[in-house]
This record gives sequence, structure tokens and C-alpha cells, in this order.
Amino acid sequence: MSDRGNELLRSTIVNMGTTMIDQEIIEKTLTEALKTGGEFAEVFVEDKQSSSAYFDDGKVEELTSGRDRGAGIRVVVGDTTGFAHTADLSERGLVAAAKSAAAAARSAGKQTMVEELVTATAPFPNSVEVLPEDVEKVKKVELLIRADETARNQSSSITQVSARYGDSRRRILVANSDGVLATDDQVRTLFSVACVATGDTGMQTGRESTGRPIGFELFDECHVEELAERAAQRALTKLNARPAPSGAMPVVIGSGGGGVLFHEACGHGLEADLVKKQASVFAGRIGERVASELVTLIDDGTMSKEWGAFAIDDEGRPAQKNVLIKEGTLVDYMWDGLRSRSQGRSSSGNGRRQNYQVLPMVRMTNTYIANGETDPSDIIADTPKGVYVAHLGGGQVNTATGDFVFGMTEAYLIEGGKITAPIREGNLIGNGPEVLNQIDALGNDFRMGSPGTCGKDGQGVPVGDGTPTLRVQSMTVGGTAA
Repeated sequence: MSDRGNELLRSTIVNMGTTMIDQEIIEKTLTEALKTGGEFAEVFVEDKQSSSAYFDDGKVEELTSGRDRGAGIRVVVGDTTGFAHTADLSERGLVAAAKSAAAAARSAGKQTMVEELVTATAPFPNSVEVLPEDVEKVKKVELLIRADETARNQSSSITQVSARYGDSRRRILVANSDGVLATDDQVRTLFSVACVATGDTGMQTGRESTGRPIGFELFDECHVEELAERAAQRALTKLNARPAPSGAMPVVIGSGGGGVLFHEACGHGLEADLVKKQASVFAGRIGERVASELVTLIDDGTMSKEWGAFAIDDEGRPAQKNVLIKEGTLVDYMWDGLRSRSQGRSSSGNGRRQNYQVLPMVRMTNTYIANGETDPSDIIADTPKGVYVAHLGGGQVNTATGDFVFGMTEAYLIEGGKITAPIREGNLIGNGPEVLNQIDALGNDFRMGSPGTCGKDGQGVPVGDGTPTLRVQSMTVGGTAA
């Protein structure tokens, strides 16, 4: 969008603060929240609208839209937090919620005064050309039909196709007793295709998705026909796949395909709340070598057009690029406002929440391993035997130990330094910190993977992850081959 377009978005969200909730009311709410001796108070206002469409078995199964608006109020005294939320954004409703939050966080100390609110601005990480809310539903459904037709045209073996479209616009305002007053307007658009292929080996699945924090112009950059073709071909390839081997062996993970492993097995362990609880294998290890010297791990909420990007986090802090592991050495954790206050340091812009009804917590944004210098073809050629993983699926991880299990949704054998036969029904089993130390080759082909939703303590937020091609010297593959 042009500079004027971004200004219009900015104006809209600022007006949410000055028209939907007058600044005087915000200040009065914060003052009320501190009357029982609170040390810190915060008002978080959210106005979110969304729409989605689901197409399955040749017909529209679901077409929905919705809007949710409300405020969450937090009061902090030492290690105690009082919280209340309300859908009533009138002065009466906000003050009542402030009193409820304050009742759970009392102190005999002197009442904290609210600092003068100063509007803070942060740059949008990307522009928005076409707001999805302005696009007719029929155009969104047309995308689903095109994807369905393309996928089915790949082969008569494609027996089921489902496609999903989704968009959201989330406008937030954050004000707190430290004088912060910040706003953001977050637009996201998502599309996914899933296919089932049926053959002699039974049913095999393939999935492809795209999503960016931009508007409907996403479909000028990413064509649904290409997504559908890749999803169908992934399912068809697995019809002729061999059962995955078993045992410890070198594993090469393709660019963008394995970021979820490092997000789950390593990233969560670098969140300051888990570190404080001693529920992380990385607790107390700042300054120590925790990975191969090839590895630099970064969390970056400012990445243009990546799924986890935003202007401010849900505590009003500007998004930041945070280096967590630098050349193998642990240099920092991710911080939200609550944990950073207790440590006398600044937040890293990682305070996030699913909606106004819940408290923020430390969360990742776009987490990735930085680019290396090796040509990815040389990594394959230098691997006599092993497994090449193009895409990983879901899995399980224990953040306290780093142990994990992840499914391989697209993988191949490496034989004689070449990628050969596709394999199926396999898992990667290992330990996050051990994998970080076992990385002995890093490609120069960095790429972010598919958009994701990260779950933690019942909350889901949009995140991105990525890697260049990399090789793990030895990892356990759990397959079914004899």
C-alpha cells in the first residue's frame, strides 16, 4: 500500500483509542486500577473481525464471519496479578473491570500514580493494499473452487480435496501506568489446500498453505493453483514411497521445511517464563555454548510479510529482532513485560496474547536459524547415506528436557550422495539441544516455512519459522521398514 494507505490504517486504529474509548476514560480506568496499591496497571483493547470459507468434496461446507470486541485490565503487585476482562467498553464497564482486577492485587503500599500517556508509534512491518473485509465473499469462494479443480486435475488418484480461506483484521490499543499508549492494526490472510491420494498403499495425504500479514493482494503474489498442485503431488508421491528406515543416521532438513522442529524443541525453552520456572533445559546458561558454532538462532517480529510479524506486541512494545543464540553461544532469552520488570530490564517485544480475555505471556514471533555459507547440493553430495526431510509435520516436545518426536510429511532417502526414493510413515526422534550441537553443515538457501499457530497454555498465536538446508550428523529415525 502507498504511504497514504498506511496512514489510513494508522488513523483508523488511533481513532479507536480517541473515539471508541476516549483517552480521558483510559486514564480514569488506570487510576481506578491502582487504587488498592497496585504497582502497575494496563488496559488492553481489542477489536477483531474475521471471515473464513471451507470447501470440501466439491461444495462449500462453511462460510462464516464474526467480530469480537472488548478489553482486558491487568493489575500487578509483586508476583501477584489481578485480571478482569469485559465486552462493555463504556466508562462504567471499564471502571468496573478495573475494580475487579484491583481487588485481586492489593497492597498496603502507597498508591502508584499513572504517568502521562504518550502515544508511541512503531513502523508497520509491511503494507496492506486490499483489506479483505472489502472483498466480496464470492471472490473468496472462487479461490477455493480453482484450487479444488487444479488438485483433482493432477490425477484420478486424488480422491479428496479440501481447501480453506481465512482472513482477519485485529486492531489493538495498549495503555499502561508507565505512560505507554500504543496501537496496531494487524491484517492477516491465509489459504490452505489438503489432498488425499488413494492407491495400492492405501490413502496418502499432502498439504500446502500460504499466509502473510497482508491483505487480499496475497493472491497476486501466491497463486492457489500452484499451492493445489504441490499439495496433490505431495500426496501422489507418497503412493509410491517406501516405508521409512529405522535407527540413527544423518538427517538433512531442507530449507524452510524444518523450522517447526527448532521452534518447538528449542524456541519454547528460550522463553523467559519457562526459564524462570526452571522448566527449560536452557535455564541459567547465558554465555554458555549450547549449539554448533554454525548456529545463530533469531526471533524477529519485524520480518516483512512473515506470519508472526506485527508493529507492537500485546503489551505495547515495538516488535524487535532478537538474537538468542549467536554462533553457538546462548546470549539471551525472549522477554515479556512482566518477566522483564522483575529483572530490571526491557521487554524484547515478545509479550503476546490470543485475545483480550487472557493475560499476555512470553511467545515467539518469527523464529529461525540464520543462513549459512554452503551450497545445499554440496551438503547432499557429502552425505553418503541418510534421510532428506523436505517437510515436517506436528509433534510433541518436553521443554524441560528438549526431547521431541516429529512426523515427516515429505521425506526421501539419501543414497550415494543423491536424493532418491520417497519414504513414508516416519518420525524424527531426538533432543533439541543435542540436535543444535549435531548440526555440521548449514546451507546458503534460507527460507521461511508455512504459516503456523503456536499453542501454549491454551492460547494460540500466529508464528513463523524457517531454516536454510542443514545437516544433523546423527538423529534417530523411527520408521516401519524391516
